[in-house]
Amino acid sequence: MPEPTTIDSDLDLAVLVGTLSSDPVEQTLPSGSVLLRYEVTVRDRAPADTVPVSWVDPRRAPRLAAGDRVVVVGRVRRRFFRAGGATRSATEVLATSVGRPRRTAAAVAALADAAERIGGSR
Repeated sequence: MPEPTTIDSDLDLAVLVGTLSSDPVEQTLPSGSVLLRYEVTVRDRAPADTVPVSWVDPRRAPRLAAGDRVVVVGRVRRRFFRAGGATRSATEVLATSVGRPRRTAAAVAALADAAERIGGSR
């Protein structure tokens, strides 16, 4: 039986496969960056989860609409902001890629990289 491996590095990896519950929303930030926001519903258990996803300055964002199946690769982040005179927070997936399930190369590469890092070969 192989010996248990110690994970030597931190890892923040999120992979979602689900359906867009609404159309993407594009926003131009004061910095000039473009932000795409998605709501991805994942139904791998009951009740379904809807996960907020943000993608900053996507190189080639696919044309997507509510009801489309997507694969999202990114990391989980918690951001803080002021609203109504109070500090609030939101947890979301910060995407590095968003695409249709038939174009899963980014997800496969991210999972392979994570497995390599968890296995300690890096």
